[in-house]
Amino acid sequence: MREFTIGKNDAGQRLDRFVSKNLPLLPPALLQKYIRLKRIKVNGKGSKRDARLNCGDILQLYINDEFFDKPSEENMFLTLFNPQLDIVYEDENLLLVNKRPGLVVHADETEKVNTLINHIQAYLYQKREWNPKWENAFAPALCNRIDRNTGGIVIAAKNAETLRIINDKIKDHELEKSYLCITVGRPKQPEGKIEGFLFKDEVKKQVFFHHKPIPGAKTAVTLYKTLETRGPLSLVECRLLTGRTHQIRVSMAEIGCPLLGDGEYGNGSVNRQYHETRQALYSYKLCFDFPTDAGVLNYLKGKEFTVENVPFRDKYFPAKT
Repeated sequence: MREFTIGKNDAGQRLDRFVSKNLPLLPPALLQKYIRLKRIKVNGKGSKRDARLNCGDILQLYINDEFFDKPSEENMFLTLFNPQLDIVYEDENLLLVNKRPGLVVHADETEKVNTLINHIQAYLYQKREWNPKWENAFAPALCNRIDRNTGGIVIAAKNAETLRIINDKIKDHELEKSYLCITVGRPKQPEGKIEGFLFKDEVKKQVFFHHKPIPGAKTAVTLYKTLETRGPLSLVECRLLTGRTHQIRVSMAEIGCPLLGDGEYGNGSVNRQYHETRQALYSYKLCFDFPTDAGVLNYLKGKEFTVENVPFRDKYFPAKT
């Protein structure tokens, strides 16, 4: 419990507005709930949210200590009263979450609060599975990332051991991730392998494909298979043997089949024709291959998880009846 004594400069303010200004991490909906439950008292009694505070009033707040902290990137999850997650799978060690296109995974220069990791941490905090006050350093973390405009499965570790194991398995290529995409045009070979070298230009914020090694470029290998073609569009499944920035987008563009909706590597006139502003790319399938020991995660060996409803597939390649 914390107490505030109202001074003359704070007198006359509404109760809810005073608390909101002094506890910026407390979500407005939760603030109103605490007032209704009388966990916020004025002079020892419950009060209405629009009650005016007087000089000398004693404000008592029966609220978790973490809401009194100063806002920072590490605690912004507290401001999410109603976390929004599409959970594909969950157990005591990890979460598989279907990230919607348009949502950033971590805070960046454009978004600090509405991020995938904040929604996950808020969800686990509200389930009482995790609280930063219980830990010295660990916080639930993402094991893989997906671009803002790409959707699909993201792995979140609930504990440090899971984070270490999954990171090692990703590094050793023991997780198989499959993507669906829609390309403008049909690949000349229905299936195959695209090999090359990708160079990321940090100034232009773009990735360039090269057929020969150049300084700073990284090897990129992509397997693809054409599943269906309708008119000028093809539904293609891709599997990454390496994990490079924009790998599928750049590699498919290199073979003359850019992704529909891709504003950087795609066909602008076609994108406008279909009114698509995000690349049609989805990490829709994840398999825990695990040919070697996975410690506490051995129970996941051989398990496969799939996102059934991929928006652009349902739109352009609906199941035939």
